[in-house]
Amino acid sequence: MDRAAIEAYLAASAAERVTHVDEHDQPLGAVSRGDAQARGLITRCTFIFVFNSAGQLCLHQRTNHKRLYPGFWDVAAGGVVGAGESYAQGAERELAEELGVAGVTLTEHLRFYFESADSRLWAGVFSCCWDGPLEMQPEEVQDFRWIDPHSQWQRSGEQYAPDSMDALQRLLQQISVD
Repeated sequence: MDRAAIEAYLAASAAERVTHVDEHDQPLGAVSRGDAQARGLITRCTFIFVFNSAGQLCLHQRTNHKRLYPGFWDVAAGGVVGAGESYAQGAERELAEELGVAGVTLTEHLRFYFESADSRLWAGVFSCCWDGPLEMQPEEVQDFRWIDPHSQWQRSGEQYAPDSMDALQRLLQQISVD
C-alpha cells in the first residue's frame, strides 16, 4: 500500500462509529473510534479464533501501520464492534473483512473485560472451523500461518498481540473444562 492509501485507511478507521460502554458492558452511546481511542473509552471488541479441521489455529501478522500492536502476530481475527452491531454481527463482519471468511457458523464462547495501557474493551470470543482459502485484507493483515495451539508455537523474536493472547488462554481454559 502506498502512503496515501494508508492515510485514507487510517482516517476512515478513526471515523468509524463504535459503541462506548461502561465497566459492566452497558452501552453509553456511539462515538467515533478515534474519539474513543483518544479519550481511553471502553468499547466492544471481538476475537474470532479460526481453526481448520485438523485443529490448527490461524495466526496472522498485523500490518505495520496498525495503530495498536503494529507488526505483531495475532491469534484471532476481529476488531471493534460497530455502533448498532451485536457482538455476533461484528464478529461476522470482521472475519469477512480481515481473512475473507464468510458464511461460516460462529460459536460464541465467552465475554470478558480487558484493560491495558493501550486499550480498554469488553471482548466477545468466538470460534469457527474453516478449511477454505484465506483472503488477507491488505490494510490489516500481511501474513499468516497455521499453528498447533497446544504446542510450543511461539517463535523467538516475534511479538504477539496481548489482548488476543489473553482471549486464547481463556478459550483454551474453557474448552479444557467443558
